[in-house]
Amino acid sequence: MRLIVTGGGTGGHTYPALTAVNALRARLEAQGRSLDVLWVGAEDSLEGRVAASNDIPFQAVDTGKVRRSKNPLKLVSAENIRDMGKAFRGVFQSRRVVSDFRPDVVLATGGYVAVPVGLAARMARRPLVVHEQTVLLGLANKVLARAGARMAVTSESTLKLLPDSARADAVVTGNPVRPAVLEGQADRAAAELGFEGYDPDLPTVYVTGGAQGSVQINTTVRDLLPWLLERANVVHQCGEANVDDLRAATRDLDPEPAARHHVTAFVGSELPDVLAMADVVISRSGAGTIAELTALGKAAVFVPLASSAGDEQRHNARHLQEAGAALALLDEVSAERLREKLEPLLADADRRAAVAERAREHGRPDAADRLVDVVLKAEDT
Repeated sequence: MRLIVTGGGTGGHTYPALTAVNALRARLEAQGRSLDVLWVGAEDSLEGRVAASNDIPFQAVDTGKVRRSKNPLKLVSAENIRDMGKAFRGVFQSRRVVSDFRPDVVLATGGYVAVPVGLAARMARRPLVVHEQTVLLGLANKVLARAGARMAVTSESTLKLLPDSARADAVVTGNPVRPAVLEGQADRAAAELGFEGYDPDLPTVYVTGGAQGSVQINTTVRDLLPWLLERANVVHQCGEANVDDLRAATRDLDPEPAARHHVTAFVGSELPDVLAMADVVISRSGAGTIAELTALGKAAVFVPLASSAGDEQRHNARHLQEAGAALALLDEVSAERLREKLEPLLADADRRAAVAERAREHGRPDAADRLVDVVLKAEDT
């Protein structure tokens, strides 16, 4: 099977694509078939680096970003006009790539680069599968949905946002989650981290703001530490720049609770075990994080990134909070508001378990296999 995969710009678009490619390769190999894949993306991009590190051939094309604004006059900016020109060039470049590679299917996972590649696939009459990771419908995927793509979405609620022409054949797959995330062992995490103050009789809170950390989340949790460490272990992944500040935050506390605060710049290969150990997670609410935590069935308190495209993180967090599958700081972000959300989860194991179970109901650990089903069905059309 010959596959072009496109999508990127952020990890939320890139890693589901990689997970789907790996799942497709495994499925085909089990059938005695092979996969010939080409990743098409932007030059000097995350998707390019991910493709290279996974030995996937990569082809760069031009792409352009549309800077959205409520003021129509601001849409006609020099930057938008310039990038529209780049996007048109990208379509012609992508058309040549598609013609040369002759894919059986093109899989697009969003981001601006998906638009020229997806349009080129439709121009070449190649089957196009588009996957939407968020509850909302991204701008790039709106364009491709109207261009006749077969849509795979993460949530039932996304179906109503699709154009009528795409809704009938759309499939709810969920958002692909790396298999390793689902295979963690809780009893290994403390040793792997070197977490000497870990108390197995207390619940564990995992705090993360992504690879670089989040100043907002770090500061809010820091201000709550004297209260929090009396009730829980805290694994605090904070980013390299924030380690010293957070270690200093417990210097004046009693040594016993202070030892229950484990600060680390980055959590690497031990992440599945850390997630398995965590009873509560405090994090952003991007699509990838939502997919992992719901697949695992974790109680979470979300602190949405206010600057996320289309305010999608706030929408994701609100969607789960209204379903009783998470709690969220949707407006004011402060230590006191965080305490209000955490207190019932830490004080009541049954309440914590109920939220976790509702989260699990929203999770789709088999999302990658479901998306592979859609790709293989498209191959047959």
